[in-house]
Amino acid sequence: MTFSLGEVLYEPGERIRYCYFPTSSVISLLYSMEDGSTAEMGLVGNEGVLGVAAFLGGESACSRALVPVAGHAFRLPAQQLQNEFATAGPLQHILLRYTLALLTQISQTAVCNRLHNIEQRLCRWLLLCHDRKNHAELLMTQELIANMLGGRRESVTVAAGHLQDAGLIHYCRGRIRILDRPGLESNACECYHIVEAEFDRLLGTMRKLQVSGRAESFREAV
Repeated sequence: MTFSLGEVLYEPGERIRYCYFPTSSVISLLYSMEDGSTAEMGLVGNEGVLGVAAFLGGESACSRALVPVAGHAFRLPAQQLQNEFATAGPLQHILLRYTLALLTQISQTAVCNRLHNIEQRLCRWLLLCHDRKNHAELLMTQELIANMLGGRRESVTVAAGHLQDAGLIHYCRGRIRILDRPGLESNACECYHIVEAEFDRLLGTMRKLQVSGRAESFREAV
């Protein structure tokens, strides 16, 4: 499958017919309030699968699934994944460990949104997207980022300006290029490192291969 920027894959309460395994796209799990405000609680990229509720026994999505980073993914009928999960084979083991890592990310994001400033949250979010995109350049608007972070567009503009002045990123016309990844990591809150450490612990070798590829792609891009 090829996903475009801003494409919606699930709506809350919608029956999950397909599960998606992103390869170069990134999918955001968004929660909306009655007043229309939104906040992101998790990201799914090339480390995981969208549609966890399907193989855990649920039949419908509990959040909106929106594409903040365009790209590709594999699609599998949810029933087929449910059948394989029920065999209690190696795939079930991997999916359960991934689900635990995703729960850590969701919990940590809730803490981050409550306790950390917009600049720290922006750094965390850019790093998580970069990890799952494996490319130094991201295509997205400030309005979309604001919706992800649960903040105002003006606040994101100021935060992005600070990061650009510090030489960490370059932002122009919906394109964000990460120039200094170590600097971005230093500027991020501890939430990023906690989430990544948990993914590394639970997914082990697969994550190490992704990190190696990420470092190589970053060197080539810059």
